Amino acid sequence: MVTYAQLWRADPVSWRSAGAAWARLAVDVGRRAAELGAVAGRVADGWRGAAGSAAGGHVRALRAPLDAARLAFVETDQVLSGFASALTRARGMLASAVAAAAPAHVEIDRTGYATPDVSVTGIDRVAALRAADRVGTGIVAALRAATDADRDTAAHLDRLASAAAAGWPTTPPRRRPPLGAPPSAVREWWAGLTSSERRWLLVHEPLLIGRLDGVPVAARDRANRALLAVWRADLVRERAEAVRTAMPRHAAVSASLRLVGLMSGIDAVSARLAAETGERAYLMSLVPGGDGRLVLALGDPDSADNVLAYVPGMTADLSAVRDDLSRTEAMSARAATVDPAQRTSTVLWLDYDAPSHLGEAMFAARAHDAGPTLHRFAEGLRATHCGAPAHQTVLGLSYGSLTVGTTAASNGGLAADDLIFVGSPGVGVDHASALGLPATHVWSSTAANDPIAYLAPGWREPFNRLGAELADPFGPDLRPHPNEDLWFGRNPSHPAFGAQVFTGDPGGHSGYWRTNNDALTDIARIALGPEHQSHVE
Repeated sequence: MVTYAQLWRADPVSWRSAGAAWARLAVDVGRRAAELGAVAGRVADGWRGAAGSAAGGHVRALRAPLDAARLAFVETDQVLSGFASALTRARGMLASAVAAAAPAHVEIDRTGYATPDVSVTGIDRVAALRAADRVGTGIVAALRAATDADRDTAAHLDRLASAAAAGWPTTPPRRRPPLGAPPSAVREWWAGLTSSERRWLLVHEPLLIGRLDGVPVAARDRANRALLAVWRADLVRERAEAVRTAMPRHAAVSASLRLVGLMSGIDAVSARLAAETGERAYLMSLVPGGDGRLVLALGDPDSADNVLAYVPGMTADLSAVRDDLSRTEAMSARAATVDPAQRTSTVLWLDYDAPSHLGEAMFAARAHDAGPTLHRFAEGLRATHCGAPAHQTVLGLSYGSLTVGTTAASNGGLAADDLIFVGSPGVGVDHASALGLPATHVWSSTAANDPIAYLAPGWREPFNRLGAELADPFGPDLRPHPNEDLWFGRNPSHPAFGAQVFTGDPGGHSGYWRTNNDALTDIARIALGPEHQSHVE
């Protein structure tokens, strides 16, 4: 068992750094392999003889082992970074227990034994003994968590080493589940494959595996990371082609700006994937076409106690992803602060075509179109989760709240234990009871100076009020209270809707995630489950 002294001296940062070093090696190998393939292609194109064909064949034969090794490097990063997170949680549990000792007149003998001796001082020995029991229980729980993580990490690394020694990929059966297949069926298919067959699919069919809800998140992350450089290179080539073509200048400029935006988004995602602070990022999906789509988790949802999925609203796309990544990061950090003992994964779900401007946001079509994909995503999280089900929360911001609401109210529903609406223009229903959950598990917050609360039904009034709000948030042109009926139905923050309303500091439409906003803490409490929800204000 991990000892008190060992856990107290543990350095999770060094484990995270070790994992990041393996991840960098994977990126370097992938880049060099791509360069080798390009050189071999030029050789084969420039020489049509037997030597050129042989050179191309030689590169192709060696590329698969390189790709398999690269995937193993990413998996090593996953394991070591996961252990770093587990150590961080265990140390947080230990620190909480130790911090509670002194005020309760409890002394801890820090001699380094597996479970240190706990004694009491002070006059009220009965109260002190009770406190000592709580402190001792907390210390034991922290040491047990560290011990379990140590054992699981060692076992995973042993399996990875054994797989490498036994040879890597084996061609799997021909059957593949199509995109859009039920996650439960995908999970059953994946479970029926051997480890070497799964590795073959990750090497040879990463585009399919990376998008399949029902494939474990760690496997999807390995598949999608392998494609990042390819996607970016494709965008570079597409931009060069747009500049060279004879299309009208304005069209070429527009296409070039869109592609540059997508490249910028991929760069932001790549930077977060390489980060050595915060929870490790898992790339669940990325689509570089159109305005770009992204699903990225901070912390592995498959092993988390809680999963909080965030659905952004109007103007959200891959080119503008930095703000949404920052909000996801803020929720992850706040949940860890509120309860460091629980594993909470926060997921940015931008896997739909969000409205780009107000003209598109006036209609619910995009929210309805997103419903089947959001439903399948949430079902996939349930299907791949290990152990007891996680407490699953889905949060929608602005137009994203309509996307969440229409999905939850649809025939398929939404696999969630709690729903949170933030800065909502309406969620498509007029009462919380229509969302497939008890009203006590539907939450809403709208800041007093959020313009969204004044968007009454109609074609002109919402925009007149929006302009007045932006000019003077508390001016006489506005009603003193938010509207009961908004653009897409009853205001979910109005008492008549029946949701649980929490408030924060006035921060406008984008201030809910500011560090000093109590709304951010309440979001974390809701995501952490019933024992914390009683403290929501």
